[in-house]
Formats: sequence, C-alpha cells, structure tokens
Amino acid sequence: MRLEAIANPSAARRLGLPALAIAATMLVAMLLALIAGANPLAVLGQIAKGALGSKLAILETLNRATPLIFTGLAVAVAFRARLWNIGAEAQLYAGAIIAVVLGTGALGGPLVLPLSALAAMLAGAALLLGPVLLKTRLGVDEVVTTLLLNFIMLLLVGYLLEGPMKDPMGMGWPKSTPLIPEARLPRIVDGLRLHWGFALAIIAAVAVWVIQTRTTLGFEIRAVGQNPEAARFAGMPVNAVLVKTALLSGGLAALAGWSEVAGLKGHLSSDLSPGFGYTGIIVAMLALLHPLGVVVTAIFVAGIFVGSDAMSRAAGVPTYIADMLMATALLCMVLAILLTRVRVVRG
Repeated sequence: MRLEAIANPSAARRLGLPALAIAATMLVAMLLALIAGANPLAVLGQIAKGALGSKLAILETLNRATPLIFTGLAVAVAFRARLWNIGAEAQLYAGAIIAVVLGTGALGGPLVLPLSALAAMLAGAALLLGPVLLKTRLGVDEVVTTLLLNFIMLLLVGYLLEGPMKDPMGMGWPKSTPLIPEARLPRIVDGLRLHWGFALAIIAAVAVWVIQTRTTLGFEIRAVGQNPEAARFAGMPVNAVLVKTALLSGGLAALAGWSEVAGLKGHLSSDLSPGFGYTGIIVAMLALLHPLGVVVTAIFVAGIFVGSDAMSRAAGVPTYIADMLMATALLCMVLAILLTRVRVVRG
C-alpha cells in the first residue's frame, strides 16, 4: 500500500473529511462520558448549556476565546508558510511582560494602550525572529527552538515575579504590580468580564484574511508554503518571506498575552495561560488555517472548556474530558487533512 497525491481534491472531499473528523470527535466524547458512568447525551447537553445557556455563559465563552483567536491566527499564519511555530506560548508571555512593564507607570495618558500593544507585538515578533533566522541561515529546526523558548519564557516569568516585577502589596503571592487604569482595556459589558480585546481579535482575524487573500505578501506566503523550491525558482525571496511571516505570527501571539493582562487579569502571574499557545495549534488546524475560520473554531474550543467546567459540577464527570476532546479533535483533523490531499492505493 502507498499514498498517492490528489491533484485537485473535490469539494465533497475537502469539506466531508473534516466534518467526519468532528463527528468522530463527538463519538469519542460520548464514549468517554459513558466510561465515566454518565449519560453521554446528558454530558454533551450540559457542556452546551454551560457554554451557551445564559448571557453570562456566552460572554464567558467569548472571553475565553479571545486569546485563542490570537494564538490561532499566529499558528495559522506561520503554518501557511510551513513555518512550524510551536512557541506561541512564549510569545504570549512576551506580550504579557511588556503589558506590565509599560502599564504600571512607565507610560501614561491616552496613548498607553496603543503604545503598549505595539510594543507587545514587537516583543513577540523579536522572540520568533531568532528561531526563523536560525532556520534560514543555519538550517536549525524551528520546532525545537520555538518549543524550547516556551520553557525559557516560563522560567523568565517566574524570575521576574519573584524579583523585579513582584508586587510588594501582594502578600507574598508571585504576581506583578497591577496595571494603572489607563493601561486597562475597558469592558464591553459593564459588570462582566468580556473586554474589548475580543473586538480587537476579530479585527485581527479580518486583517490577516485581507493580507492572505488581497496582498502580495499573502500570495508569497501561500506560494512558499505550497512549494518553497518552486517559489524560489520563480524569483520569490523565500527567506525574506519566512522572516516577514515570523514577525506577523509572533506579534499576533503576543497580543494574546497583552490582552489577557490589559483586559482581564490586570497583572501578570505564572498561571496567566493554561496553555493558550498550544491550544492555538488545535484552533488553527480545526479551522484548516483559515483566518476567519479561526474565530469560529476558537469560540467552539472555548465553549468546550467553559462548558466542561459547568458540566463537571453538574454531572460529576472530570473536566479532563475537554483535554481529551481537543487532543482527539487535533488527531482526527490532521488525518482528515492528510486524506484530503492523498489517497491510499494498493501496489
């Protein structure tokens, strides 16, 4: 048996296989619920109710989706050019650190928010610039370098929270000094946690879609991703395209950390991200690397996590079912994408 490339996959194949991947994920979820001793349909119903059953639940789902949109876009942009950015978690924390550095009194006035957002993007872009230069100049695998940067940044955050950034009024807890009011993103709905970072994430998704479909850079990113050697033969500066892609990807991931600090937490802590950078990979893959699809899948994934929290309290099923769901969804979608492009033949 061997794999044979499909030159022009049909629409039914391109849409049907991802749909089957989602259906398979739901079947696995039902099986896990059954193993846990609960009614599978009731568990799925509780997840849906916990994510969408009230105004508060919907807003909390959108709030949880905000960093996932940013990290999903970061991964989608990079993966489209076959730049395997596994370090969105590190870039997220880079943006969070900048939000604290500039938002605790270093800057003031009405420009503190846009300036800190821009600086956060530059920090995330710079963090990914190193791995992409190692890749283009020395051939170093960016999967390894970006993955290791995640752990380096976590150690750096731990050091900062126990040292230079530690809140003297925090009663010993490892967290930073709170942001000044001018450096905080306002709430979309007064009294609730949803902030304007969500609107910024939607704008970012539209902007990335425009870049990918309406600009020369977007065409170059797609060309390099599909066949770098052909792109180089056609005269495209492949290495320069990868650098530009890395700068955009790193900047988007950094906005996830910046928005969490400026919009939700108001300070930096070592548990700021429960894995938003890694979950962004799942979000991007479920969206088939489409920027607008990232918004939909981020809300879906956020709903799974928010709904699982409520389901666990109501049905007594561990919340780890959400992690299993995401892992299964990623594996099924990767297989679906593979079978969209190739077929299994005998001989």
